[in-house]
Amino acid sequence: MLTRWLSHSPAKSCLTSNPLRYTYRCCPSTHFSQDRPSQNIRHSSNAATKDGASSLDRTRNIGIIAHIDAGKTTTTERMLYYSGFTRRLGDVDEGSTVTDFLPAERARGITIQSAAITFRWPPGQQPSPGLNVPALSPDQPRSSVPHTINLIDTPGHADFTFEVLRSLRVLDGAVCILDGVAGVEAQTEKVWAQSAAYRIPRIVFVNKLDRDGAAFAQTVKEVGARLGVWPAVCGIPWWRDSGHAGLQGVGDVVAGRGLRYPDGGDGRSIEAFTLQQLEERGDEAFAEELRKAREALIELLSEHDEGIVEKYLEGGVEAITANDITESLRRCILAFPQAVAPVFAGASFRNVGVQPLLDAVVDLLPSPEERPDPEISFGGSVKGGLGDLLAGKLKLDAPSATFTNRGGKSSGNKSLSTNKMTFALQKLEACALAFKVSADARGAVLVYVRVYSGTLKRNTALWNTNLQTTERAQRLFRMHADDPQEIDAIEAGSIGAIPGLKLARTGDTLISYAGANPKTGPPAPMNTLQLRPIGVPPPVFFAAVEPNSLGEEKHIKECLDLLLREDPSLSVRVDTESGQTQLAGMGELHLEIAGNRLIQDLRAKARIGEVQIGYREALTESCALLEGIWEHEVGGKALKAGYHVQLSPRSEDAQHTSSPAGSEASEGAVHALEIGDNNRITLRTPYLDILGEPLENASAADIEPPPPLPPTLPIQAILEALKNGTLSGLASGPSHGFPLHSVDVIFTLDQRYHLFANTTTQALSSMARTVVRKTVRDHCTGGTTIMEPVMLATISVDEASLGDIVHDLSSARGGSIVSLDAAADETPMPGAESLSAQDSGIEVDVGRIYTPPDPFGSTSTTSLSSGQEGMQPGGTRMRQIVARVPLKEMVGYLKQLRSLTAGRGTFTMAVDRFEVVGSNRLKALVTGLRGSGF
Repeated sequence: MLTRWLSHSPAKSCLTSNPLRYTYRCCPSTHFSQDRPSQNIRHSSNAATKDGASSLDRTRNIGIIAHIDAGKTTTTERMLYYSGFTRRLGDVDEGSTVTDFLPAERARGITIQSAAITFRWPPGQQPSPGLNVPALSPDQPRSSVPHTINLIDTPGHADFTFEVLRSLRVLDGAVCILDGVAGVEAQTEKVWAQSAAYRIPRIVFVNKLDRDGAAFAQTVKEVGARLGVWPAVCGIPWWRDSGHAGLQGVGDVVAGRGLRYPDGGDGRSIEAFTLQQLEERGDEAFAEELRKAREALIELLSEHDEGIVEKYLEGGVEAITANDITESLRRCILAFPQAVAPVFAGASFRNVGVQPLLDAVVDLLPSPEERPDPEISFGGSVKGGLGDLLAGKLKLDAPSATFTNRGGKSSGNKSLSTNKMTFALQKLEACALAFKVSADARGAVLVYVRVYSGTLKRNTALWNTNLQTTERAQRLFRMHADDPQEIDAIEAGSIGAIPGLKLARTGDTLISYAGANPKTGPPAPMNTLQLRPIGVPPPVFFAAVEPNSLGEEKHIKECLDLLLREDPSLSVRVDTESGQTQLAGMGELHLEIAGNRLIQDLRAKARIGEVQIGYREALTESCALLEGIWEHEVGGKALKAGYHVQLSPRSEDAQHTSSPAGSEASEGAVHALEIGDNNRITLRTPYLDILGEPLENASAADIEPPPPLPPTLPIQAILEALKNGTLSGLASGPSHGFPLHSVDVIFTLDQRYHLFANTTTQALSSMARTVVRKTVRDHCTGGTTIMEPVMLATISVDEASLGDIVHDLSSARGGSIVSLDAAADETPMPGAESLSAQDSGIEVDVGRIYTPPDPFGSTSTTSLSSGQEGMQPGGTRMRQIVARVPLKEMVGYLKQLRSLTAGRGTFTMAVDRFEVVGSNRLKALVTGLRGSGF
């Protein structure tokens, strides 16, 4: 890979005995203010130019992922500085960073919420409207021309997992940053696996190599051993005086040269040395290591890419160019599952190695055009790809959308006619996913969106297919952290923000459809088109929110509503007996940050109570079937809806399986919605198909024909209303007031007897809430039991402390050991459950991984012995324990861990599942809950 920020090619530099010295000069800052005219609308167009190039091909949507304190924000700040976006280097310790702009982030020195920012690499002016984007020549690297990079800096703390998940949902590639001293840490494994689940190509940057104890070789080995991928070393550290005097630069393995960064500089002045020049200046060992690294890289690629094998057979290693290697790397990381991960070296705080990383982002990571087809559904049932839909390849009579009539026979084709569907698709102007909502202290809301097709234009009416409502995008922004730049359009593949939307939430699909009725939206089935939603993990801690006075209750409720719209991993419930409002979240830090935001930023006059564990209640047996008519008067208006509902317990493992629509009933369609906490709504419609249309031949001679649904109650609106009501009904259990868990709520809808002239979505929602509560309270003879959150904890300790930690976890804390891991080739303990960071099927032989020698040891350049795996720089053998432990036993665990390990132990944990509390602990738990008022 050629680093194009150097002024000459490597071939030309070989002709001179002097090193290339290049001072990188930032272009004028492109950090536009809101009143500056927008010049970058044309760039985001996905239309090909007359030269055959697509500007969408020159867009990268990437994220920075890592364990906490690995250097994500520092690396991001260097990227912004070298791209010319900022004029000075932001510092986390000084609180002067661009992406960490919240007061809490700057005070704590950590990233709390993801920040989106757009810049160009390599630096260059935005193309003017109408300017052609020239195509690249076959041997020209992508990093030789400016690309638009939409970057999202994500949090590293486990409490903010949802913030990472919703960012990953819209990314096309990721840079995983590793601490060169700590190596691959527990949260690194977690975000790596989450990225793999979204099929996101990843590259690795080993950071902090300037620090004492930095171990690049061992970290590379851990990439293979713990992340389950072959590390392709593309950059190696260039140590000074065998490493004892620090890091002086990096070796560009692909181009075969050394890049030296002068001490104390800002990283813009770089000296480039060819292999010959390195030998002439007395760096023969480093030149030889670069040769070994390049040969090892080509050998690794030849095992995974046939293209590089063909190049080798044509002329050997010497005939393989830097561009050949780059293209081979690209093909490898775009494959799924990803078997090869390019690894780069540097030290962001010392301004070393960031420009080669930026080149790698452009050269290796995919454009939006190269990503898998986004998954969509209609009414939550018919699944397929958005590209297939737009190409006319997705039909609504696919197997997952077949229905059966009352006799159990297929209802036949219910898809729209080809001409009608083609016409409907032509009117679909844009399709976007809302992946984040943020608000300031004044309540001004920004909805961040990723556009997947078409062009989202200013002043466009947007149909929310989840809420079945219309909102208008009067203005559009491109975000630079907390500084918006107003633009005229957001085009396919781009990320932007829409101010002023009052209803849109995280995970909602927004479409622009020409000629749509603002009240009823596009015609079916386009009105139910939904992109794959963003899953929300269950909250496990909660704290009471008490207003300072009764007069503040309304304002606090408004602030909480805004807080929940921002962060769906928070939830609010009101205790039915005490009337106490409780805020639930993912962890203690999560709730602390949320409480501070509520009081300090949103100006809510309230007190936050002590953080407590969020238990759940669960049914012990199925409840009696309830059916009847619900009637109620609201604001002088009579509401009415019929019901036929039954509740039954659900297995904890049921959330990991799904049933296709129509497979659970012998007649009509079946809609199944997962609503969190392993709860599910099942809606059976005996006389309706999957789109909510009356079934053909659905009525017998002695039964009146079933009518169609009212225009104001499409099937998606009915599902949403039942979902909202059911969520409210399950929010408080009958025994202790905890939310219910693992419940299957089965509704049967017969439009002849359950829908009336005064049946509205409000009526359906209120009916569902009332009936679900009544069923749980009065018609479940077995009552409920208590479930508790069980955490999957990953603890890293030294060998000497291993026995004490295992005994403490399994005996004193009632946990179960899942695995013990000290080396890549070590098998789990007998009886332990196998656990892997990603189920990729990639087998990595750690002994075959190439690494350069670390400066503090005599490690082989090609392998490390198994006895050295898991070693820290000081020679202490580290062990990793994975255990399932009740959350109650892990509260305050860090203090105990430090005591048992003399301060050397670390751990992370995440919710694994909820389990019924054992009889031996249940009595004590219930006594404690009653003492706390539950």
